[in-house]
Amino acid sequence: MLYSVIIPVYNRPEEIQELLESLTRQSYRQFEVLIIEDGSSDTCKNVVLDYQNQLDIRYYFKENSGQGFSRNYGFKRAKGDYFVIFDSDCLVPNHYFSAVTDFIENRRIDFWGGPDRAHPDFTDIQKAINFSMTSVLTTGGIRGRKKHLGNYHPRSFNMGISREAFEKSGGFKITRKGEDIEFSIRLEKLGFTSAYIEKAYVYHKRRTSLSEFYKQLHFFGRARINIGRFYPDEIKPVHFFPLLFLSGLVFSIFTLITGISVLPALLYCIYGLSLFSAGLYQESDLKVAFLGTAAGFIQLSAYAVGFLTESISKQEKEP
Repeated sequence: MLYSVIIPVYNRPEEIQELLESLTRQSYRQFEVLIIEDGSSDTCKNVVLDYQNQLDIRYYFKENSGQGFSRNYGFKRAKGDYFVIFDSDCLVPNHYFSAVTDFIENRRIDFWGGPDRAHPDFTDIQKAINFSMTSVLTTGGIRGRKKHLGNYHPRSFNMGISREAFEKSGGFKITRKGEDIEFSIRLEKLGFTSAYIEKAYVYHKRRTSLSEFYKQLHFFGRARINIGRFYPDEIKPVHFFPLLFLSGLVFSIFTLITGISVLPALLYCIYGLSLFSAGLYQESDLKVAFLGTAAGFIQLSAYAVGFLTESISKQEKEP
């Protein structure tokens, strides 16, 4: 069984170096790597050259078209039976391909996904963001997981598809703003079977500052509305929770400042303490727990703002 690893990259050579280094340590070696440089000005070509003797690797440079279409570019040039997509800011544990192979050898699945975790070497900010994005106290607790509301839709930071699924689906139809979820939904509607492989996790670095995290979650909120333009039934009640959260937060601040009531603000304090306690229990670090609490509030607020602004904006035509 041969896997083709497809990695689009845009101006992040340092991330590619770390990702490729993790791929050199895989226990299962039947895979090739395709790096798709999406019109970067700061390219990773020299980084890729350093790994030519350690990996079956190919490098392609193309005009910028976004990550979805860059993955399609790689799919068309891949040799594998299965295509595996990673984000450039991921690290892959050495058992990843062994875990996937063990899972699919005796099952017929057409596409899969897996969880993400925080690496022990991650910074405090990265650990805090990971806590927020995976906590049951935020919408991160149901994002891209098996046990969540609705059908499981693999995400493109850690996703695999069969060659047949690509050939019959045509790959990504949009290149950003929820392109991975749209792709997963379309594969499902075409009759392909998905799976959540618990052991096939990656270490996802995400953003390295709270301001960058805000931008990312703002984009996620916009992406959900964009997905709803294709599949209206994919806008679930849970997707309105961040907007309800932000509205309540603004209301609590207003009632506190005006002296109307302290109760709404008290409820948000309790929620914040709950986040802090959960973060402290999970990470055993006061600083990470504090940052994780801040990240939780940022996550919900940024998503809500993106969700709202995209809702009232004119529909964009996709390339």
